[in-house]
Amino acid sequence: MNDDMTVSNIKKPDIEVPIPQNPDTNDVKEYIKNFPDYDDNFTIEMIIQKVLTDDKQYDLSKIISAYEFAAKAHEGQKRSSGQAYIIHPLAVAYILLELGMDTDTICAALLHDVVEDTPATLDDLKKRFGQDVAMLVDGVTKLSKIPLFNKEEQQAENIRKILLAMSQDIRVMIIKLADRLHNIRTLKYRPLDKQRNTALETMNIYAPIAHRLGIRAIKEELEDLSFRYLDPYAYSEIENILESNKEEREKFIETIKARIAQRFRSEDFTEPPQIDGRVKSIYSIYKKIFLHHKSIDEIYDKYAVRIIVTTIAECYNVLGLIHDMFRPLPNRFKDYISMPKPNMYQSLHTTLIGPNGQPFEIQIRTFEMHRTAEYGIAAHWKYKEAANGIKPAAQQEEGHGGHALANGEAHVKGDRCQGKQHQAQREDRDIRPEKSGDPFIQGASLPVLAECAVPPF
Repeated sequence: MNDDMTVSNIKKPDIEVPIPQNPDTNDVKEYIKNFPDYDDNFTIEMIIQKVLTDDKQYDLSKIISAYEFAAKAHEGQKRSSGQAYIIHPLAVAYILLELGMDTDTICAALLHDVVEDTPATLDDLKKRFGQDVAMLVDGVTKLSKIPLFNKEEQQAENIRKILLAMSQDIRVMIIKLADRLHNIRTLKYRPLDKQRNTALETMNIYAPIAHRLGIRAIKEELEDLSFRYLDPYAYSEIENILESNKEEREKFIETIKARIAQRFRSEDFTEPPQIDGRVKSIYSIYKKIFLHHKSIDEIYDKYAVRIIVTTIAECYNVLGLIHDMFRPLPNRFKDYISMPKPNMYQSLHTTLIGPNGQPFEIQIRTFEMHRTAEYGIAAHWKYKEAANGIKPAAQQEEGHGGHALANGEAHVKGDRCQGKQHQAQREDRDIRPEKSGDPFIQGASLPVLAECAVPPF
């Protein structure tokens, strides 16, 4: 597709979903108003309960103290939704608890707006909560202070600041991603132009960085929610198609899972394999429809089954069993175990023909690979921190979370990353929106993350 393709010259046969000619119409305003409210009535009691039920050790008194400080500082402030402002830092902290981040990161999440929006200072935070928390809050605050240049310079400056923050402490970037995720969940209360600008920035900058950090759940939700505001009609159409086929889809996936489970009963595994079904995200489906001129029925990996085992050898044994059970499609096998993606992702992918000729994808990986695929760099805090509260190795190095990661010392060795630079650049170009031909990203003129000085992970 040519880069200069615009909405006006996209004919109906070229794309299966409608693109609004003018996103600033009253129809769109009314349409967005009807988006369901996000249930985000977070409280400190929810945070405490989450901490107490987690298998990690947290300094609960420090977290409660950070909440009390933030609640007092933000007292009387309201969000655009009319809610008390403290709900936002509570929501960000809860997202980070789900990622398994450490105590200082949770405290920084609760305090991340106090320096910018209240009379509190960094010195206040340093005296009360220590150097680490103050440093994290300062990093997040700096990311929010973007000079008012023209759009291209402003976005380029944003990327440079993000990359700088990543090189100092990766936790700053993870906090910022959680902050942006909650903001875009509640974006419907902002003016229409703010909605579009925030969604565009999220799609162009934050979602690709979540991808580079390997945090799949955040990356996909950022993309889907941004897409919902950038093209609500297309989002709704794909959502309706998926919803209308929900019963049939669930029956198909359950049938595949049952057949695989039956076959596995006669095999020996270190631990029983975990078999899950999943559906491709709405924005991922849209990209394939728009960029590859496919109808939704032609997307082979729309339905997928994920098989998780204990060892790498079992991954390849399962692959052989699966190819014996179902006919594989030619040229649809990818080995990301022996050739990991730049964001540390590892898995075997194969596309098969199921019952009634329906194609589907199977992903095969180990439990450790699955943790990395879901949480990316955050997995080092979620799964590698000992029960006695000892920091993981990535944090111990020079006292900075993720410093070792920035040097490519975790999960993927530096020499392997260096050997993959060309592949990383090529894959990042595949996801950079300004070259994708998407009508809502035309003329963005953003630098490509792969062309910036991103340290290997």
